[in-house]
Amino acid sequence: MLEDAGAPRLSEEAIGGMVGDGAAALVARAFAAAGVPPPVDALDRFLAVYDERLLVHTRAYPGIPEVLAALHHRLPLAVLTNKPRGATREILEGLDLARYFEQDAIIGGDGPFPRKPDPAGLRHLADRAGVSPADTLLVGDSLVDLKTAGAAASSICLARYGFGFETVRAAGAASTEWTIDAPEDLLEVYGKNTLR
Repeated sequence: MLEDAGAPRLSEEAIGGMVGDGAAALVARAFAAAGVPPPVDALDRFLAVYDERLLVHTRAYPGIPEVLAALHHRLPLAVLTNKPRGATREILEGLDLARYFEQDAIIGGDGPFPRKPDPAGLRHLADRAGVSPADTLLVGDSLVDLKTAGAAASSICLARYGFGFETVRAAGAASTEWTIDAPEDLLEVYGKNTLR
């Protein structure tokens, strides 16, 4: 999309650091970083390309399927993302992960709740599961996730292996109660009676 607008291509690392507040913010940040004003239809163009390529390079982190399989019978699992819900659902189905989440336990950035870091979506998911936000653990990798958990008065487990973790590190906020280096580390967090 940048190249079509006459801008230079940005590295995956640069783009990864721009993710976290939804597609509109990502598009604005990418054009700003490229030093080119975005076309009027930049967001629509991005979403069209994104929808066509959802599963071209997308893979679950190694260990995620096994961790979800181990946890989904023990506690309610949900997805809270700023991605559009339809794209999120398609990705989960394409990676054979949708089976671990009930339909109404997937909240996207285009749903009835404001985007993260607003805590409304997380509070709704906690209420849906019949637990208080204080008994809810948000697993994420970004500063947006950290802020969301804080605003909801929920616990946070930050995944250092996630591409968004650089936003946490850059803000100097990387110390939390739980930080993991691999998906299977989440099983240890669960085993330490941190979740009910």
